[in-house]
Amino acid sequence: MSRVVRFHRLGGPEVLQFDELDIGNPGPGEVRIRVRALGLNRAECMFRRGVYPEVALLPAKIGYEASGEIEAVGSGVVDLSVGDKVSTIPAFSLNQYGVYGEAAIVPSFAVVKHPSSLSFPEAASIWMQYLTAYGAVVEYGRLKAGETVLVTAASSSVGLAAIQVANSLGATAIAATRSAAKRDALLAAGASRVVVTDEQDLATEVMRLTDGNGANLAVDPIGGPAMDAIINALGENSVLVPYGIMITEPTIYPLVTALAKNLTIHAFTLPFLTRDPNRMKQGKEFVLSGVEAGQLKPIISRIFPFEEMVDAHRFMESNQQVGKIVVTI
Repeated sequence: MSRVVRFHRLGGPEVLQFDELDIGNPGPGEVRIRVRALGLNRAECMFRRGVYPEVALLPAKIGYEASGEIEAVGSGVVDLSVGDKVSTIPAFSLNQYGVYGEAAIVPSFAVVKHPSSLSFPEAASIWMQYLTAYGAVVEYGRLKAGETVLVTAASSSVGLAAIQVANSLGATAIAATRSAAKRDALLAAGASRVVVTDEQDLATEVMRLTDGNGANLAVDPIGGPAMDAIINALGENSVLVPYGIMITEPTIYPLVTALAKNLTIHAFTLPFLTRDPNRMKQGKEFVLSGVEAGQLKPIISRIFPFEEMVDAHRFMESNQQVGKIVVTI
């Protein structure tokens, strides 16, 4: 039997509970992992609350990212072995698999041997953030050396990853955050400049920082009324990549401004990358090479013990973190 975190009703962090389950043996194309660390994601909070694109089938398992050792392999798995240290890629349905537990069964195509330079907490923190940043900044954003990217929600794990990805390309990252308390942490994480939106006008500041040219790219997981300011902060022939929606208010789209700038909008979510074998391969290679070169290094905000999973989710929803929230087992 293994302790597994599930929820039997939709709601806040308090609906998470520990269940004792016999998770069994992996089936064809699957592996079972002895979990050592879990990386938490905003998507899991949305899934728990019932506002995620995938509707939870109750009682529901939860969790995309884990690291640990393989303890069993199913038939047809040829590239992974018992004892391998691995981490999981968010490339599966949460209604089929969930990794919040002492052990987890996952499809082998979503499992990667992680670099030996990473600890288990770090290994549980790389795939959601860096593949999302790769998709938004490189695959769809086409950011080039010498260009500028505006990163909103910059203190999130994906925001920090986008800053690191931009720096690895030789580009400049301008970080946007609501709180002045996060300014120093964002500068230390590699942002060239920080705009505090509770104190400064986003478009005015970005235009000033880019000598009136505007940013070449903006990556945004928020949506809502702030979209107007983001588009006004962009330059001619620029690209906007929305990769999430954290605001339930209607998203403002200033059509006249977009037309004047010849703006391209390319919405992105991670499944568009993970469902395409070629793009998935390129993304994995980009992340692994960046990690091994030291250009991509996960920033961990706080580590919770497994028994404090509810508190870990509460901390995530408080928006106090700068970086990844990790749970260790």
